[in-house]
Amino acid sequence: MIGRTPGHIVAARPLRGGAITDFEITAHLIRMLLRRAGASRLSRTRALICVPSAITTVEQRAVLEAARRAGAAETFLIEQPMAAAIGASLPIHEPLGNMVVDVGGGTSEVAVISVGGVVASEAVRVGGFDIDASIQAYVGDKHGMAIGERTGEEIKLAIGSACDTGDHYRAEVRGRDLTTGTAKVVVLEPEEVREAIDEPVRAILDIIVRALARTPPDLAQDLILRGVHLVGGGALLRGLDRRIAEETALPVHLVDAPLECVVYGAGRCLESFDRAREMFLDRPRA
Repeated sequence: MIGRTPGHIVAARPLRGGAITDFEITAHLIRMLLRRAGASRLSRTRALICVPSAITTVEQRAVLEAARRAGAAETFLIEQPMAAAIGASLPIHEPLGNMVVDVGGGTSEVAVISVGGVVASEAVRVGGFDIDASIQAYVGDKHGMAIGERTGEEIKLAIGSACDTGDHYRAEVRGRDLTTGTAKVVVLEPEEVREAIDEPVRAILDIIVRALARTPPDLAQDLILRGVHLVGGGALLRGLDRRIAEETALPVHLVDAPLECVVYGAGRCLESFDRAREMFLDRPRA
């Protein structure tokens, strides 16, 4: 609906860059999710919310307060990479190095996990939405045509890639001419889109390299055998796994359900709540 609504309807994202940008809408969103799950104010609903590892104390309080206003009796927070590792069935409680790269919509995170805890982590507030925005900006600058967020995402899905994959597909893009205001059609090549998104892709690669540099040697040698596990919607970008493998010299594995992996992990934590509780974030002090 974004970019397609009349004046009396506003389509908005209550979360940007992994942080709440509209508190009231976020509370309404959580309330709706609780209601769909069959929760009510009469039941003591326990909620587990996955948050970016780079979340600040103020942002943690905002998430907890939004959940409280939505009707959750108890709310706990867990870092997204940890939930993703659980959802991917990685042996996080064993003394082995497990590296998770989570490329989400607003943030990208890297964590090396061992013995149930995060040993090294890095995060950047760059993700799929930033890749879409880079495509929008490129089409505007290079072709003088305005396109919406949805079109930017469609181009990314159609011909976007992090490295040369050998595909020769082209995309016909329709938008508005910035000079005349009339309708305009351009044809984009995969090389153009790769150039357009290089900056956000480079930012994601940089945090992976930084996390590796902070990993203890004994765990680093585990990664040579076990590799990197790629999760999140942004992980579906063509050639991203190959680009990471080239940059790190490590094998890269795309998990079976990259879009749902974090949610599956959160569900498993709630199913074995007492055992998983030690992995939750400490509540921020007032």
